[in-house]
Amino acid sequence: MKKQMTIALTKGRIEKDTVKLLEKAGFDLTFMAQKGRNLIFESPDKSFRFLLVKAPDVTTYVRHGVADLGIVGKDVLMEHPSGYLEMLDLNLGLCKFSLASTEDYQPKDHKRKRIATKYPTVTKEFFNKKGEDVEIISIQGSVEIAPVIGLADAIVDIVETGNTLVANGLKVYEDICRISTRLIVNKAALKNKPEVMSFIQKLESIVGNEEVPFQ
Repeated sequence: MKKQMTIALTKGRIEKDTVKLLEKAGFDLTFMAQKGRNLIFESPDKSFRFLLVKAPDVTTYVRHGVADLGIVGKDVLMEHPSGYLEMLDLNLGLCKFSLASTEDYQPKDHKRKRIATKYPTVTKEFFNKKGEDVEIISIQGSVEIAPVIGLADAIVDIVETGNTLVANGLKVYEDICRISTRLIVNKAALKNKPEVMSFIQKLESIVGNEEVPFQ
């Protein structure tokens, strides 16, 4: 007897793109068409259900076994790198981590820099690899104003079009890494639920293994 699979899905754009991908893979997701304020959706045949959650919570649900699978951006995984297995790059939501600042920023000077970011783990690792000791200032909202008002020398943030940076008088000094939507799995679920691997393989046949570059 097949066991029900539970999938923690990031609300918003990732949710919409994922629904389209799963429909392309042959799954009937018409039951999610009228969402309203619901956060839990179960397929009519009871084979799987979705939990619509905020991005940082996807890894928490998968790590604790509440969800068998999770669909979330690589940016979240880089900040929360343990307690699950990363299985597939879905090639959705392409963007990148970048270092950005105002025109007068001097990336190669030797002073200890202040870097504002919502991603302290990513930022620390990036500067550690460069051999630079920086002060990281954690900001939860829009970080673009931090260099403009003198709170920080530069920012590390996700960049998609770059329009927000330009609008705030900033430019990219260095791209750190590519970001896209990933499929993660709970280790126990992968071992104990054969249907989980079948689901992963079905998605893999659609997205393939080739990484789509961020343009």
